[in-house]
Amino acid sequence: MNFTDGIFYVIILIMSVVIHEVAHGYMAYRLGDDTARFQGRLTLNPIKHLDLFGSILLPFFLLISHAGFVVGWAKPVPYNPNNLRGGKMSIVLVAIAGIVANLGLAIAFGIIIRLFMASGLILGSVYTMTAFYKIASSVVLVNIVLAFFNLIPIPPLDGSRVLFNLLSDKFRHMEAFLEQWGMFVLLFFIIFIWQYFSPVIYLIFSFLTGLN
Repeated sequence: MNFTDGIFYVIILIMSVVIHEVAHGYMAYRLGDDTARFQGRLTLNPIKHLDLFGSILLPFFLLISHAGFVVGWAKPVPYNPNNLRGGKMSIVLVAIAGIVANLGLAIAFGIIIRLFMASGLILGSVYTMTAFYKIASSVVLVNIVLAFFNLIPIPPLDGSRVLFNLLSDKFRHMEAFLEQWGMFVLLFFIIFIWQYFSPVIYLIFSFLTGLN
């Protein structure tokens, strides 16, 4: 990935994590909690959601270090679990809402790519077609990465909220440990383990888009 493509990728990443966080807030709102709405977080304005480290510093560090992958996150949308209808399952639903939003975007743009490929539609010029496929395929890839990344059961990622709200209370000590040291564990995971997920991610990408 060259630097120009990387910048473009980071922009798509930022907008995708914003949609991810808004999905959390909207699900919490639908389940009875108005916290995100009162704090102005049910908006697609990226300024309201950007996290200095997760949205800017980490993606650009991975980009300039030629890590081969770029991941990130936005500021978590606040919600009060005590206001949610449905107990622990409501917390799980709020947690997976962002993942579902990313998968939905990946599937939608994958279908668009396949429809254009099947119809043979030409968008004015080869340059325009190339730009279209680059944008659409980047949206698919970024959102697959975000969905997989957020399934990791390490705080502050959504997978940890899903896992520990489905497990019994006897695992609370493990959750407390990960809450304290989760950022270090997560950085270790990103640097040394995340790269091994690439074959699965690209397999799903090819399945959704028909592109190699």
